[in-house]
Amino acid sequence: MIEVLKKRFGLLGRNISYSFSKGYFTEKFSKEHFEGCTYENFDIPEINNFTELKENNADLNGLNVTIPYKESVIPFLDKLSKNAQQIGAVNTIKFTKKGKLKGYNTDYYGFKKSLEPLLQPHHKKALILGTGGASKGVAFALDQLDITYTFVSREAKQNCIDYSVINATTFDNYQIIINCTPVGTSPNVDLFPLIPYEFFTEKHIAYDLIYNPAETQFLNKAKAHGAQIKNGLDMLIFQAEKAWKIWNK
Repeated sequence: MIEVLKKRFGLLGRNISYSFSKGYFTEKFSKEHFEGCTYENFDIPEINNFTELKENNADLNGLNVTIPYKESVIPFLDKLSKNAQQIGAVNTIKFTKKGKLKGYNTDYYGFKKSLEPLLQPHHKKALILGTGGASKGVAFALDQLDITYTFVSREAKQNCIDYSVINATTFDNYQIIINCTPVGTSPNVDLFPLIPYEFFTEKHIAYDLIYNPAETQFLNKAKAHGAQIKNGLDMLIFQAEKAWKIWNK
């Protein structure tokens, strides 16, 4: 009888019952006949619970990391990839054969790969709404694409502007608007970032990292003024496949 090699993977986060990752990897394992592989959610109330989780699940092979732990998980890891270190956020963890934990960032890869087909020569500058872990991966990808960016936060701070100063001139100067906040995620589908949507044009790209719902109010309002829109589903698929390669290399 052929012995089935068992491998456990999962998602680290908080309030993640909606998770894309569990459904995606469970279906992948079934379709591609990875019979010994399983994927589960590790929903913890605070990052300090990660130590106990790690000790109680010594047979884990890899984790994805989502909101709100992409930055706060870093002190619990033994090593970071070069890119994750530069970005300052981790969304993939590999459990090595020596029992060490190494953090990677595949968000930037997924975002870059999904944005590139939309880009035209006039897409030179981007506004990044939000300053959390996901926004750091997005900024890293924009650097690689040679696209200048500015962060937008609820409060003006170093290297950020606040929402109140966004106007017609802002939209003239920035042709890509990226929502890296959770505002508009299901079940709060009526919410949207507070920006002047009337200044979107057909020359703009509105990109939302949210994938549920498929068309957020942010995207809907931008599309109404002619903008090209993109949700975060392809980004998630690309980053998930990159994580799978990391776990298995």
